[in-house]
Amino acid sequence: MSNAIEVLKECGAFLEGHFLLSSGRHSGAYCQMAKLQQYPDKAAVVMAPVADKLRELGVDVVVGPAMGGIVYAYELGRQLGKRAIFTERVDNEMALRRGFEIKPGERCVIAEDVVTTGVSSLETKKIIEENGGVCVGIACVVDRTKPEAPSPIEIVASAARLDLPNYLPEECPICKEGRLPLVHLGSRKMKEKAENK
Repeated sequence: MSNAIEVLKECGAFLEGHFLLSSGRHSGAYCQMAKLQQYPDKAAVVMAPVADKLRELGVDVVVGPAMGGIVYAYELGRQLGKRAIFTERVDNEMALRRGFEIKPGERCVIAEDVVTTGVSSLETKKIIEENGGVCVGIACVVDRTKPEAPSPIEIVASAARLDLPNYLPEECPICKEGRLPLVHLGSRKMKEKAENK
């Protein structure tokens, strides 16, 4: 596990500052996973223990939510010799497109880059189940969930576990200090923005 964190640091994927997470929470640290994706050989090494764990679970399909999960779904599918597909947003709603299929009874795992609350994966779980698939859980590079606030979908495998504080916006001590601007590096449209449209 610590090896994965070392690789993230080498790639410049582990950042410190004041960040808006896709969950809407704030954090003083952020994993910019696209930095790891620049190095397919390093990504393969980081994902190898995750793939090993998934072999025990009899996974048929790896489903990666766009954008963060696509490359990791592909890499896990490659290592497992299984299909890798992705869901994507259409009008800010997650959908299965491009002719991708999930057959009834297929065991699917959701591939994510970083999981903080696990809530964003619920949309992909819903799509898996609407198509008759079975969601066995989440496989991710970095598990940032808290014991007091576990993911609503079980995290069945991760390359690394990071116990980093994250805060509700109104409780964020970094906001209260007022020294660092809030930065959003993710690809997901934030709920607040969608509501203001």
